[in-house]
Amino acid sequence: MKQQFEQYTAEDLAVWSTLFERQIENLKHKASRNYLEALESMNAVLNPYQLPHFEKINAWFSEHTGWEIACVPGLIEVDEFFELLSEKKFPSSTWLRSKDKLDYLEEPDMFHDIFGHIPLLSNPGYARFIHQFGILGKAHKSNPEILLQLQRLYWFTIEFGLISEGGELRIFGAGIISSFHESISSLSDSGEVVHHPFDAEQIIQTDFCTSELQQNYFVLNDLAQLEQTIQILSKKYTHALESHSTSI
Repeated sequence: MKQQFEQYTAEDLAVWSTLFERQIENLKHKASRNYLEALESMNAVLNPYQLPHFEKINAWFSEHTGWEIACVPGLIEVDEFFELLSEKKFPSSTWLRSKDKLDYLEEPDMFHDIFGHIPLLSNPGYARFIHQFGILGKAHKSNPEILLQLQRLYWFTIEFGLISEGGELRIFGAGIISSFHESISSLSDSGEVVHHPFDAEQIIQTDFCTSELQQNYFVLNDLAQLEQTIQILSKKYTHALESHSTSI
């Protein structure tokens, strides 16, 4: 697929600008500094005044962490997703929500994919983690149990992860970053949500729900924990497979 940039309308730009400006104001004291700094660094190609042009963003990335956007029609199969990440390609929809659906969508649109996910891929450490995550998933794509565990890791980190920065709870997961309501509810101390210390073993055994606001979040100490987690899981899965082969 290819982004048909010339087919976007003035209404599309109005929706993009509304979402971008509203959310960046909302995130000022909520989002991870890693995310805010990454978004600022990409201001020339990612801002509220112009719709994201994938070719221009890819050209920007070619001089930084080497990632690129791969156009997809919507949700894709898990094995295809890991394949793309292993090649340093992040899948993104090209369609944008309408004015009457600013706050709720059944599946990710371009605002979620680009505003939520893309900025942190300019952070070298985070970009390495996503790449390693893709390689790990690709290596075990025929193992349903491992794939499920990696999907849970993805959900509670890349999509709905929180991080502690200077003793403050901050957002870095794209699912929260791109959601006006969840970026507020996820940080609540009202008792309606639970903030768990980051624990990879607990995460890969924890089920999640895709159709409502999350009630459980895991809090990283820093982004380096993500790369460490991939190394730990890689050894765990390799050992498990070797043990299985030996016992046959």
